[in-house]
Amino acid sequence: MRYNKEVSIIIPSRNEERFIGPCLDSIISNDWPKDRLEILIVDGKSEDKTLEIVKRYIEKYPSIKLFENPKKITPSALNIGIKNSEGEFIIRMDAHSRCQKDYISKCIRYLKEYKADNVGGIIKTTPSDKGLFARSIAYCLSSFFGAGGAYFRTGADSPKWVDTVFGGCYKREVFDKIGFFNENLERTQDLEFNLRLKRSGGKILLAPDIVSYYYPKSKIGEFFIHNFKDGVWITYPFKFIKLPFRIRHYIPLIFVIVLLSFFKLGIFFPFFLKLFFAVFLLYLLFDFLFSVYASLKEKDIRYIFSLAVVFPLRHIGYGLGSVWGIIKLILRL
Repeated sequence: MRYNKEVSIIIPSRNEERFIGPCLDSIISNDWPKDRLEILIVDGKSEDKTLEIVKRYIEKYPSIKLFENPKKITPSALNIGIKNSEGEFIIRMDAHSRCQKDYISKCIRYLKEYKADNVGGIIKTTPSDKGLFARSIAYCLSSFFGAGGAYFRTGADSPKWVDTVFGGCYKREVFDKIGFFNENLERTQDLEFNLRLKRSGGKILLAPDIVSYYYPKSKIGEFFIHNFKDGVWITYPFKFIKLPFRIRHYIPLIFVIVLLSFFKLGIFFPFFLKLFFAVFLLYLLFDFLFSVYASLKEKDIRYIFSLAVVFPLRHIGYGLGSVWGIIKLILRL
């Protein structure tokens, strides 16, 4: 089959006026030939200056195309982009990110060299501003204690086969084989899609020299809410899918359920109240030790105090969200 373009980059967006320009600049400056590339921005009815900025880029770069996403959620944006794309290879990119100049060429090279179905790299989580908590949130999402075993966050020494990657570069035939992203999922659509891909015999490669930069939430309130919603979409998807995600995604849920159970039983049985305090104090000890380690590594003693707050916001927020997802399932909300 002959394709009009070799690579199609799809960018879901909504209210991304701060980030969409740098994201597009990083793609445009890539070493990939512009006549073999198209960029599809699928916007979920932005209410800020995102569309105004994108239209200015379209006037200058005809390879950039704009589509509307009436549902406003990421999986529907990705599906609109895929269905309107003309490339042999599909790269899914986040508007909150920017990529290195060899990002596209390396994705395609690794995809062909390893005969993979999806290739991704590592993300270097970058503070959204210069504030202490913004820098602490970025550190949390890049550390083992904050991110668990997600290699695309914590890094790897060499290419390795994994269960998911950030963004990803797919062979177009993958979507012909297993379908599109699940539009019932407001989040975790990438996890579910890659799980489907692997269980159909597909291969997902993480290449550590493929690098992009991601800008997370910078305020602790927004960070907590973001993690809470992520947690919801780890358990609530059981309403729509039957296959569980990896065990690491449920560790915050287990932690929060253990704490809540011990505390509730402790009202009637003092032994369980002691267990509650033992588990919670053990967690606080690890929280303190990883915060101290970060302060020494970053040469800033303030990390001891900021990360001691940020780590629990990450873990407990995610776990409480997963509990709420289960409650929604039970109540059929």
